[in-house]
Order: sequence, then C-alpha cells, then structure tokens
Amino acid sequence: MKHALLPLLLLLAATAGAQERMTPELLWTLHRVSGDAVSRDGKFVYYSSKVVDWKTEKSVTHQYRLSVTDGTKKEWTSEAGKTNLQRYEKAWYANYENILYESKDNGETWQQIYTGLQDAENVWVSPNGEYVAYSKDVLVKPMMGTDIYSDLPNTTAKVYTDLDYRHWDTWEDGKFSHIFIANIKSGKVTDVMEDEPHDCPQKPFGGAEDLAWSPDNKGFVYVCKKKFGKEYAVSTNTDLYYYDVAAGTTENWTDKMMGYDVNPVFSRDGHVLAWLSMGRDGYEADKNDIVMMDVKTKKKTNLTAKWDGTVEGFIWGNTDGKIYFNAPYEGTAQLFSVNVADMGNGPVEVVTKGKWDINAVIGQAGDEIIVSRCDMNHASELFAVKPKYGDMHPLTHENDAIYANISMSQTTLRSIATLDGSTLHAWVIYPPDFDPAKKYPTLLYCQGGPQSALSQFYSVRWNFQLMAAQGYIIIAPNRRGMPGWGVKWNEEISKDWGGLAMQDYLAAIDDISKESYVDKSRLGCVGASYGGYSVYMLAGMHNNRFKTFIAHDGLFDLKSWYGTTEELWFANWDIGGAPWKQPVPMSYEKYNPINFVNKWNTPIMIVQGGMDFRVPIEQGQEAFQAAKMHNIKAKLLYLPNENHWVLHAQNGIAWQREFFKWLDETLK
Repeated sequence: MKHALLPLLLLLAATAGAQERMTPELLWTLHRVSGDAVSRDGKFVYYSSKVVDWKTEKSVTHQYRLSVTDGTKKEWTSEAGKTNLQRYEKAWYANYENILYESKDNGETWQQIYTGLQDAENVWVSPNGEYVAYSKDVLVKPMMGTDIYSDLPNTTAKVYTDLDYRHWDTWEDGKFSHIFIANIKSGKVTDVMEDEPHDCPQKPFGGAEDLAWSPDNKGFVYVCKKKFGKEYAVSTNTDLYYYDVAAGTTENWTDKMMGYDVNPVFSRDGHVLAWLSMGRDGYEADKNDIVMMDVKTKKKTNLTAKWDGTVEGFIWGNTDGKIYFNAPYEGTAQLFSVNVADMGNGPVEVVTKGKWDINAVIGQAGDEIIVSRCDMNHASELFAVKPKYGDMHPLTHENDAIYANISMSQTTLRSIATLDGSTLHAWVIYPPDFDPAKKYPTLLYCQGGPQSALSQFYSVRWNFQLMAAQGYIIIAPNRRGMPGWGVKWNEEISKDWGGLAMQDYLAAIDDISKESYVDKSRLGCVGASYGGYSVYMLAGMHNNRFKTFIAHDGLFDLKSWYGTTEELWFANWDIGGAPWKQPVPMSYEKYNPINFVNKWNTPIMIVQGGMDFRVPIEQGQEAFQAAKMHNIKAKLLYLPNENHWVLHAQNGIAWQREFFKWLDETLK
C-alpha cells in the first residue's frame, strides 16, 4: 500500500513545489488598482493600474476604459499623454502640462480649451464646460526666512508665532492651497478664498473629493477648516462652503455642525447635497454619518443616525433612490444601502457578506454597483455587485497571473472571551502549508489608529500574507476601539489606551496559545503607531509571554509626545488633554509606557521615520535608549526620509528584510 501511494505523494509534492510564497520583492511588483469613475451612461468603468519598479523606485500608471458588458478594455488617456479628470454626458476633460483639453468622442481626439493651469494641483470643470476651478498654493503669511528677508536668499530660517507649524511630514511655509475659478472663454480668474490662511483641499490628505460642482453650473461646494494656528491644531471642525459664481459670494452650508464635514456629492438632478459628517469637534474618529440637505430649503437629514456603525465612503444610486456606501462590519468592510426617501427612519441594509473588504464604492453601471475589493490574500481589484442579491463578479484581473502561482493562507475569525465578560473577535492567519500536527511561532499583531478597522485589508507593509508565508501564525484582534462592532465598542478606547485594549490583546494571545500547533516558547508581538504604543505597553506587562517585540513609530512617552505632536485635537480627545492639565489626565501615569520600562526584559526592535511629525523621532529614540540602558537586546531601524508610513520601495523592502531578520534572530 505504501508503494502504491508513493507516485501520488510525489505528484502532490511536485504540485506544491510549483507554488511560490509571497516575498517582499514580489509584493512590491503587484499592480495597484484603483477605480476612477463610471461613465454616466453606465457602459464603461475607468480605472488606474500603478506598477512600481522597486529597483529604480520609479512608477508607471496606466489608465483604462473597461466595457462593463463584454469586459474589453482600452488604455486611453496615456495614449493621448493626458491625465483624465472628469467625464460628463457630452464631454470629457483632461489636464496635461498645465493645459486643459476637451474630448467629445470618448477620448479618441482632444481639443485644447484653456492654458492657464500653471501650478494647479486639482482641476474641476463645471458640467457645462464654461468654468474651471482649480487649487493652487498661495503665499499668505510669510514664514520662510527667504520670504521675510529678500536680501538673505540662502537663509534656512523658519519663523513661527503660532501652532500647526508642521503637519504629518511637512513644515508650514506660509503657503495655503486656495481655490481659483476661471472663465474658460474670457480667461478671467478669481481667488475664491482671497487672503485667507486656509486650505482647500484639506492638507495633507484632501484631494479632488473636497470640491463638487452643482449640476446647474451656478456654483460649487468646497471643504475647508477656516481656522489658523492654535485654533486649527485643536479642532476638527471642517465646513462645506457654497460659492456662487455669478454673485461671487460664499455661504457656509454647515454652520453649527461641529465635526468633520467632508466629501460633498450632489444628487444627479442637483436638488440634494449629501456628505459625510461627524458630530463632535475634536473627535477625529467620531461616528461618520451620511447627511443630506435639500438645496432649496436647506433642511438637513441624517440618514444613518440610527445605524450602529460608521461610514467610509458613498455614492448616489442612479435609479433606485438609494445611497450605497462601504463601512467596517464584523472584521470586514461591506457594501450597504440606505433608502433616501425614508429620511433616516428606514433600515440600513447590508448588501454584501463575505471574507473581504469593500474598500471603495466607485459608481453604478446599469443595475450593478462598481466597487474595489481586497482580502488578506489579494490586493484590490474592481468588482461589479448586484445589489438585489449581493453577489459579485470581478471586472479587473491585473494581478491574476501573479496570484496564480502564489500559495494562499487560510484566514479564520476567532471568538474569544475577554476579562470583562465581552466577546473579542480576532483574525487568525495561517501559513500556506499549515499542518496542525506541527508547532509554529506566532505573532500578535497590534493595529494602529487606535480607532481604525482591523479587517480583510491588504498592505505592502503590514501584510499578513507575507508574514504567514515566512512560517508564522498571526493573530490580529479586533480589540476595543475598532469600528465594525458597534459605536460603543469603537469608543471604549478613548482615554483608556492602556486599559481594556491591553487586556484584549493578552486574552487573544492566551487563547490562541491553547492550540497544540502554537509554540508558546516562540511568541512575538508587533505593531505600528498605536500598535507601537501597544507593543511598548505590553513589553512592561506581558509576564514573559513574549520572546520578542517590534514597534514602529509607537508612542513611548505621552508627556514628551504631547509637546511635539501637531494634531492636538487627537491628544486632547484620546489622552484627555495636556500633562499640565489639573487634575492630570490618568493616561500620563497609568497608561504611559515609559513608566513601565523597569519591567522590560525582552528583545525589542524599534522602527522610526525621520519625517514623522505625528509621532516624532524622539519617541523611537527614547525607547531605544531605554532598552539599551536596561541591557536589553535592541535594534533601531531609522528611516530618515519616511513619515508615519514607509512610502519608498527600497525602504519598504529593507523594512521587510529587517523585520524578518529580527524575528529569525529572536524567535529561534
């Protein structure tokens, strides 16, 4: 019998050997697919596919027009050498080398219509093609020495008299992104924001979604936080401003709405405006709702106020009176719908269910909703969803050839009892050739945020498929603070960073450690941002559970962090305020990692970006110095040209190599 089985076993071994494992280099070669838009007639989907050459760190982006009916695609804008911007019923507009072009034959030919886009960063053409709005930096408040002293061209001085003097990875230079509007025929240009020290789009993450033309061409709505300095640094109150082209006037349409108001989108007839809105000033992770307003009466309605979740992005349905949106949902991100006519009193319905993330909603094509979808084994591709049934089929296949040769990992959602009697859900990711008869080193993954969803996401850095491919089991808990499990669970992290969330982490690693296939002598703990903070905290309270730690851009000393970070609204809300506040917020004593360094006894690798102003370099330096002064095996990976993330290809690969090298050294 053994001899009879031998040929079959050899065949299986050969087949298994043909499958590759994910590597850092292979990960960086994947196509990065993003949906741009759906044509108004619903016949085409426009998308971009970006490829990065990690050896040269150069990237190429190809843009395609994909037929929804037969799946054929055409690379069109790059053929014309233009960047596609907008598509209306009768014309398409594209920008190339500061010149605006118009096409009336589906991009086959282009006509130059405006040449005044020098230094424009975003371009929005009115639906009738008469006007073009664009953003451009304008020097409003001189802060650079060269702007203050014309006779000192070589000075590097920066002069500040207020806060918000640097943000994420950029020092304030006194220039602000303003909206300009130009009459395409006459060439007349107006700075809509005049001499205001305010930005639109919002820096650093705002883009084209921060402005929307009204379908009647009479004006547009733009997003802006009209605050400056300290007032800006402690507030999240952005508003939606309507600019009337003919009158040249601006009106605040969300006055007295105190949180983030972003992503304005008009209904197709222009009668209603919808946007994403948070209720509380200073709370950047507040429940995100869809609010709509009757443009004529200015009556506002919150469509999702009664729903126990938070919205990520949305579109107007074309024909069924619904708004479709994506949102975190029980360890995934799914597509939802809400009926506009119900005026917030009807149900929010989940459209899709599955082990994936719907990470963007692109538009509607016929009776299908076009979305971007990924999971822990696959990068994003575009899919078409039948909203009536929730089933979907792929539209793009940019990475199919690569994944055909990659061994996939099994992922399961595990339920765990917590210290306070709640139920914690954690993703478990297994190596591609997982054998329950073997024992595996296991990593506890600590998510950042702290209020960010831990779902079926796919990243070029914190990539579970890549970690599992190196022979590790990963457990990734949806601890307190993560959306997708109700608003209460999401909010329980604020001012309690080192409390229940840390107990959730310990409950997760203890629970998975009961499995016979987990080698309890080879447990590691890794994470970035708040996840890095979690690593530092757990290093002082793990009671010898872990054999190694890796912290990336983590908060090590909350007192020094408060004095050097920039978005103070975040620290004020989540930590409880400044360390000199009376009474002193308990976070600084009870939940400050530096206070527990004397209990550190485990090797730790620390990663720090030199351009990270959210969690500045001192945090990583202090942690590394503390470890070495306690005679603990430690490594510092310093990336001087990276911010809170790792954006350069070769730095990313170096990060992965050092990450796994450290694990090889410390989890033997």
